[in-house]
Amino acid sequence: MPEQIKFYYKNVTAEIIGAEHGITEEQFKILSEKTTPLIAQLNNERKAGKTPYRDLPYKKETASKVKAVANELRDKCENFVVLGIGGSALGNIALQTALNPYMYNLDDNQRKGPRLFVFDNVDPAQLNSFLKWAEDKLDKTVFNVISKSGRTAETASQFLIIRKMLLDKLGANALQRQVVATTDPEQGTLRKIADQANLRSLEVPDGVGGRFSVLSAVGLLSAAICGIDIDQLLAGAADMDERVTDTDFFKNPAAIIAAINYHYYNRGKRISVMMPYSYHLKDFADWYRQLWAESLGKTKDLQGNNVFVGPTPIKALGTTDQHSQVQLYREGPNDKIFTFLQVEDFKSPLPIGPAPDTAPELGYLSGSQMAKLINSEKLATEYAMLTDKRPCMTILFPQMNPYTVGQFIYLFEVITSFAGALFNINAYDQPAVELGKEATFALMGREGFEEMAKNIQPFTKLDDKYLI
Repeated sequence: MPEQIKFYYKNVTAEIIGAEHGITEEQFKILSEKTTPLIAQLNNERKAGKTPYRDLPYKKETASKVKAVANELRDKCENFVVLGIGGSALGNIALQTALNPYMYNLDDNQRKGPRLFVFDNVDPAQLNSFLKWAEDKLDKTVFNVISKSGRTAETASQFLIIRKMLLDKLGANALQRQVVATTDPEQGTLRKIADQANLRSLEVPDGVGGRFSVLSAVGLLSAAICGIDIDQLLAGAADMDERVTDTDFFKNPAAIIAAINYHYYNRGKRISVMMPYSYHLKDFADWYRQLWAESLGKTKDLQGNNVFVGPTPIKALGTTDQHSQVQLYREGPNDKIFTFLQVEDFKSPLPIGPAPDTAPELGYLSGSQMAKLINSEKLATEYAMLTDKRPCMTILFPQMNPYTVGQFIYLFEVITSFAGALFNINAYDQPAVELGKEATFALMGREGFEEMAKNIQPFTKLDDKYLI
């Protein structure tokens, strides 16, 4: 059997942390009865085409197109730059951090493709620093602009800066050589630009929100061009697809993880902390935060009632945040649930050297390994949390590779669908994001938003009375 990530949840049970904070057998039975019908419901919605992200692991044609573009460009470029925001960027960053070496961009011997840069913000100092470095390397730099509509202000502004720079420095045909557009297949501003300029292009799949898009061309191109095996990534996701369709609640990891989170939310533990004990997994905690927050933070339920629901996702990193957050987590309010990510085999365990004669007290580390230390730190932190009755779960990775990462991505996407069904909300829209976008249009002078600009002024004008 291929490697499987595993889910361990004994440490949320009443047996371990007591009935006040743990889940009893009777409560698990109730959760099973509530969630089991939702397994069939989600399976049926998937068959009816209502959750198209579920089909991404099987899109062979998309993978072939992505690999063709990656193979064409890999030897022609030294730098690959992603322009995007939110779901168009976080997955790309997470895949790179998870599956390529820490020194990938700096060490030619560790690099299997071009350097990767992902710009997911509009900080002028950050982008300007890069452009100064890249201005004499533009002929060896490819830009992947990712936007379904092409009208997202952040990505559009980045692209307009890059477009002018390419045309000024490299001439009229520069865009065809140096830009790949990932956008809607038929319509939208970026599609018009791509067709008019004859750009290479890939498709943002219909009906797949950005936070669910990492297994589409949105996330696969940067992975493939940087040497990540996207076939194995998709195979791992397809493997997990079989597990999360299982109608037995206690064998379905997505159903039971969602149910545990739902149970604790309704008992006052409304903060969900993801704490990877691996640098390679740290950016998947960022990816998870968007997935969880944007999907589950909703005012209305499916019947239109005000519910104001939504667990708050928090990122921590082991062991770093043992020294910055765990004091709060152990002695602060017991209002959180913890999900640890642990790697069993780091492949390079890294032996620890001998202690100097002047420091025999360090001898207990000598002859051991960093891999043992980081996993011992995870177990020690978990033990400390459980001493204070804090519920903990663990996702175990046998190794970090494209197959196990594909499983993890797909698992948490489907967990999100289950959580949405349990909370009785729409997990696939994001209505609260739109007002901020429209206010940005108004402040930047976009036509049609003049009245909104007038309404914004009282809120944005500095009042000297409150300025000290």
